[in-house]
Amino acid sequence: MMFADQHRDLATLTAADRYRSLRPRAGADFASNDYLGLAGSDRLRGAMVEALARGVPVGSGGSRLLRGNAPEHEALEAAAARFFGTEAALFFASGYAANTILFATLPQRADLIVHDALIHASAHEGMRLTRATCVRAAHNDAGAVEDAIATWRSAGGTGRVWIAVESLYSMDGDRAPLGDLAHVADRHDAILLIDEAHATGVFGTDGRGLAEGLDGRENVITLRTCGKALGCEGALLCGPAVMRDFIVNRGRGFIFSTAPSPLMALAVDEALRIVADEPGRRERLWDQVATAARVLAPHGVAATGSQILPLVLGDAARTMQVADAIQRAGFDVRGIRPPTVPEGGSRLRISLTLNATVADIEALGAIMGEALQ
Repeated sequence: MMFADQHRDLATLTAADRYRSLRPRAGADFASNDYLGLAGSDRLRGAMVEALARGVPVGSGGSRLLRGNAPEHEALEAAAARFFGTEAALFFASGYAANTILFATLPQRADLIVHDALIHASAHEGMRLTRATCVRAAHNDAGAVEDAIATWRSAGGTGRVWIAVESLYSMDGDRAPLGDLAHVADRHDAILLIDEAHATGVFGTDGRGLAEGLDGRENVITLRTCGKALGCEGALLCGPAVMRDFIVNRGRGFIFSTAPSPLMALAVDEALRIVADEPGRRERLWDQVATAARVLAPHGVAATGSQILPLVLGDAARTMQVADAIQRAGFDVRGIRPPTVPEGGSRLRISLTLNATVADIEALGAIMGEALQ
């Protein structure tokens, strides 16, 4: 039989109740990462319509090193560097692509990457391609990072150290100790890689993220995903100019990929303006965070101080049953199970966005109480 191995694997997933399928959107949005409701905003839509009317092309037509380097790409990267306070920025088609290319390209054969235990799958994909040594450190533990570096040095490690973390973790909603990690990086002449995917647009002055104050340092590189609070697609790596130049010259995933749409680059540029110009969006989101902490805490939902709220139920089957009941009641809350989270860590991931209302959160609390009985 053709694709016999694939059929067997899918059957195994089905038997383990882990088979995935695509389905239409339905219910109040407690699942997306469109935290500020920008994806459908009139201002973002208007910028795209105006750009199309004046002839900005939909496609780039080639890689950035061929004819695909559009003025919109250059304008976005210059604007992002100014906005985040870095020497340079480089635009990618997705956060997954940016992370994969970053880890596969920048660390060298003699180097060490110390990564947080809960770092994103895209970082793991890049580390699978890297020539550097990779070591896992306990979650949000700067001491464990420092211990890993010391152990590697004592065993004869001589290269550069790269410390890889997320500023806000997508499944737990908790924050990395960035100040402590920056001190570790300074003490060991290391480079700190900060994935700001879920913090950009939501935290910091004008939405500059949790790494605000570290941007612009010679030993810090940040990833700014554009498909979450910015409401668009793509990602920006922000850091020293040598980072940009090295990836342009050595990053195979960048060199041999068709450039992102110039229209999307223009949209991201406009999104950065919106998050700076419209602080009311963040204020409304924080009102939702406060409401959710009050309404959902009695049901065991952790108050994380962020827009990401987990309810860890542990058992995968029960988690999916509860999620299904909530969805049938009209609320798009997703169950998350291994391997996305550790074994025993199955949970409901409640994502607060401006696509839902405070009234929706109140109603979700009532439904959640019934579904958990």
